[in-house]
Amino acid sequence: MFAKTFGCCRKIYNLMLSDKIEGYKATGKFPMVTPAKYKNDYPYLKEVDSLALANKQMDLQEAFRNTFSKTRKKKNGFPKFKSAKRSRKSYTTNNQHGTVVIIDSKYIKLPKIGKVKAVIHRIPDSDWIIKSATVSQESDGKYYISVLFEFASAINPYVADKTNAIGLDYASDGLYVDNNGSVGTNHKYYRESHDKLAKAQRKLSRMQGSKKHEAKSNNYIKQLRKVNKIHRHISNQRLDNLHKISTKIANSYDVVCVESLNMRSMANHGFGNGKATLDNGYGMFLSMLEYKLSDRNKYLIKVDKWFPSSQICHCCGTIHPEMKDLTIRKMTCDCGLAMNRDQNAAINILLEGLRLLAEVA
Repeated sequence: MFAKTFGCCRKIYNLMLSDKIEGYKATGKFPMVTPAKYKNDYPYLKEVDSLALANKQMDLQEAFRNTFSKTRKKKNGFPKFKSAKRSRKSYTTNNQHGTVVIIDSKYIKLPKIGKVKAVIHRIPDSDWIIKSATVSQESDGKYYISVLFEFASAINPYVADKTNAIGLDYASDGLYVDNNGSVGTNHKYYRESHDKLAKAQRKLSRMQGSKKHEAKSNNYIKQLRKVNKIHRHISNQRLDNLHKISTKIANSYDVVCVESLNMRSMANHGFGNGKATLDNGYGMFLSMLEYKLSDRNKYLIKVDKWFPSSQICHCCGTIHPEMKDLTIRKMTCDCGLAMNRDQNAAINILLEGLRLLAEVA
């Protein structure tokens, strides 16, 4: 039923988008289309949850609004047809009069499906109201459900102590170095699983279906799932580690100062350390810090990426242009300073972040 619903959602989205395009060609305006229009021609659409199809209509409307909005982002192009091979397998349904219910911490009830055995990550309080649920399938074949609740949040009266601050400088080897000289993590999860992944991918490359336009055998599909399972394991390890580190920092400090780096640019071939940069997940780490600090009424201060944190001696303020060379790992100044370049940069980021915070306050 999950697979059928994924397929029907993709089908209805493509049908509505096609009719909108054809209608524009004929009349110069995008017509209004609904899933009900197609159910007579495609009877199997009646077999799945109607709210899942209705949410696809809303997704398409949102895509058109983003395309033609005056404030649209550069990445928001014209809506595209969903591919059976590459599009994400997921659908969203709404809770209407108890159609979505968590039962006995072991099951979740869904429309058109009924009770589904599940591992419940978090038990909701009695006053939480279920609004919607999103079912998705990952590349390793496992199914997940994300449930959206509505509840009244209590006002957080905490007042941040602006003297309890830390500065973080990005480090490709270790995620970050703080102003105390501590390194974020000693794990490189992709590299740790690299040999196992390479062995599984070599085995996959020798099976029928690895060549272009070749029919994929059942053994190819099984081995592909094993490869995806390794990728998923690496991703889960990285996310778990980043959540633990970001939570520890958010609980320990009231002000966190970081650089606003463009991680995609840093991962290109020019820097020569793209694999290490992507393996770190520093961009996700900053996103986690941002919302966790915000929930606690604390501050995340982003220093401009062009601020020369690695070139300034934090003791006397002298600028050392030679520190642009990343192979120089130690800051040495005439004032007597001799320190790891990353720790010196972290101290400069901390000082600059506190200065920016004082200006805002």
